[in-house]
Amino acid sequence: MASIGQIVNPTSGSDALSRARQRAALIPDCLVEAKRIANTVIAGWHGRRKRGIGENFWQFRPYAEGESLSRIDWRRSARDDHTYVREREWEAAHTIWLWCDMSPSMMYKSSYGSVSKESRALVVMLALAEVLARSGERIGCPGIMDPVSTRNAAERLAAALMHTPLTGGLPETAMIRGWSDLVLIGDFLDDAQAVMERLGPLARRGLRGHVIEIADPAEEIFPYSGRTEFTDPETGARLISGRAEHIRDAYRNAYLARRENLGQSLRHLGWTFATHRTDHLASEALVAIHMYLSGMPAKATHGGQL
Repeated sequence: MASIGQIVNPTSGSDALSRARQRAALIPDCLVEAKRIANTVIAGWHGRRKRGIGENFWQFRPYAEGESLSRIDWRRSARDDHTYVREREWEAAHTIWLWCDMSPSMMYKSSYGSVSKESRALVVMLALAEVLARSGERIGCPGIMDPVSTRNAAERLAAALMHTPLTGGLPETAMIRGWSDLVLIGDFLDDAQAVMERLGPLARRGLRGHVIEIADPAEEIFPYSGRTEFTDPETGARLISGRAEHIRDAYRNAYLARRENLGQSLRHLGWTFATHRTDHLASEALVAIHMYLSGMPAKATHGGQL
């Protein structure tokens, strides 16, 4: 039987330098793709803009009796018989921390997916950084980059990733203060209870969390049959099944139960959770995260497919 999936650019777990170089070579292409995706959805992104104190024009509205005459925009008012006030946009940058898992399991790509899970996670994270930066938000990456408020935040994050590659597992979060948003992107194949033991304290500190599970189609549908050898990318352990199709139902039940348990636990924390498959468009995940961050119901909610 032909191989269905493989680990992209497999490298010995002890060869950290080689893996770092591979990821550094991947990031420039991911940044280009991220900018392309961001440009396709930027027209629909409005962030948290609202009326208030700031430098940018927001809107004209009719003058209300009793307001200061200094607020009247006489040029706009001269166009017709009404008197208008010029309002400015409220500017208050929000801190949003972005993180994606770089565990060896993220390097997997099957013939059913268009890219590896690692590549898709990087593209989604950089695209989100690009869009958020255009909205004036402060962008940070735990342990990689302190929060910055600049239009080139995606480029700065990409450069930081090239010099300090992300590692596997959940990030260190001691530097994150409450009332921030934390976007976590990964495959989350660990036991749901173990994941929640790390995330629970973050929610109690006041962080709003958004978890995007990246999945390869083969991980869901389990298309294997006949004699099949499975390799654990984390440990290198191998399992040979004489008739892989006989364990398909048990595998799918366990895989989906892990996802459901994780989604339910995150909902109890008040966090959001959704799944994105690598055979879908990356822009779908970007739009969904936008909805979550803006406090609007997303098209595919907790545990839904993106």
